[in-house]
Amino acid sequence: MSVNSLNGNMKPTIDNGKRDLLFLVLAGIFLTSLVLGNVIGTTKFVTIFSWNLPGWLAAITPDRVLTNGVYTMAVPAGVIAYPFTFLATDLISELFGRKKAQTVVWVGFFMNIFMLGLMTVSHWLPDASGISGGLTTFERVYEFMIGNTLASMFAYLTAQSIDVSLFHFWKRLTKGKHLWLRNNGSTMVSQLVDSTAILTILYIAGNLGSSVNTVGALIVLIINSYVFKFFFALADTPFFYLGVKLFNRYNEDPENAFNQNPAEEAIS
Repeated sequence: MSVNSLNGNMKPTIDNGKRDLLFLVLAGIFLTSLVLGNVIGTTKFVTIFSWNLPGWLAAITPDRVLTNGVYTMAVPAGVIAYPFTFLATDLISELFGRKKAQTVVWVGFFMNIFMLGLMTVSHWLPDASGISGGLTTFERVYEFMIGNTLASMFAYLTAQSIDVSLFHFWKRLTKGKHLWLRNNGSTMVSQLVDSTAILTILYIAGNLGSSVNTVGALIVLIINSYVFKFFFALADTPFFYLGVKLFNRYNEDPENAFNQNPAEEAIS
C-alpha cells in the first residue's frame, strides 16, 4: 500500500506491468480486427439472419431487399471483425485517455500501409513454380485487398477519429457518468460514417460484385451493414461495462479526475 501525500488516503499500488499488458492486449485486439477485416473484406458476403416478414411489413418493404417475402441481412465478412475495433478504442479511451486512443488509431492506419506494402512486394516477386500451393488464391485475395484497404484507409481514419472525439465529448459533457451514452453515442455515429464511406468508395471502384450495380443496391448494402454494426454496438455495451469494472483500477485517463467514485461510475 502507498499513502497519498496530499490527503493521506490509502491507495493501492498499481502494477505498471499489468497496466501496460492491458493496453497491449486492447491494442492487439484493435489491430488484429482491423487488419483481418481489410484482408477478408468483401471476398465473401455472409448471411447474418433471414426473416419471413409478415404481410403488412412485406408490403411496405422495398422489393430490392426481399425474396418471396423473406428479408435477408447479408454483410461483407470483413464487417464481422471491424466492430471489435470500436469496442477496443472505447475501452482504451475510457481507461487510458484520448491521446493514447488516437495514437492507436494512427498506428492502425500505418499498419494498413505496412500490410499493403508487404502484400504488394509478395505480389511483385516472381512465383516459385511448382512450390506455391495457392497462387490463384493469393492473387484473388490481393486483388480484393487492394481495393478494400485503399477504400478503408480514408473511412477508417475518419470514423475512428470521430469515435474517439465523440467518446470524450460525451465523457466531458456528462462529467464522467453514463458509460452507456459515450459508448453507444460515439460508436453508432462513427459506424454510420464508416459504413457509408467505405462502401461508397468500393462501389465507385467496382469492387462490390456485379449485383451491386445501382445506387439503390448500394444504399441497401449500407443499411444492412450499418444495422448489423448498430446492434453489435448495443450488444457490446455489457462487455464495455465489464471491462471498465474489471480494469478501472488501472485507469490513467487524465480526464478521469472528475470521477469522484470510480466504483459508482462502473455501474452508472
